[in-house]
Amino acid sequence: MNILGIGIDIIEIDRIEKVLKRTPRFLERNFTEKEIEYFKENNFRSESIAGNFAAKEAISKAIGTGIRGFNLKDIEVLRDHLGKPIVNTYNNLKEICIKYSVKEIKVSISHSENYAVANSLIITED
Repeated sequence: MNILGIGIDIIEIDRIEKVLKRTPRFLERNFTEKEIEYFKENNFRSESIAGNFAAKEAISKAIGTGIRGFNLKDIEVLRDHLGKPIVNTYNNLKEICIKYSVKEIKVSISHSENYAVANSLIITED
């Protein structure tokens, strides 16, 4: 097992609240249908949306490219039955992961009253 990269991102929750009010299609442009369903089940809490957004940014940093060659909807961050974040990749990002022999993408998300933060770790095959 090797580590391809680590990433971290922090975002102001009120920034997400403002963009949600100002840009109605923000969710559809940046999140998968399953993520939007998760947000709906949680009453579209802005801290959850901000946490997922930060997770996507952290993952893009861990890949080492930032958001180049793929888009944010190529990253899907869901939760298992215990609430642990689970990452799925699609389209161009899935191809990048195959190219780099990515075995797993781990992510941790947290938030306070004002900020959401996420870190990620990308593990490759030996």
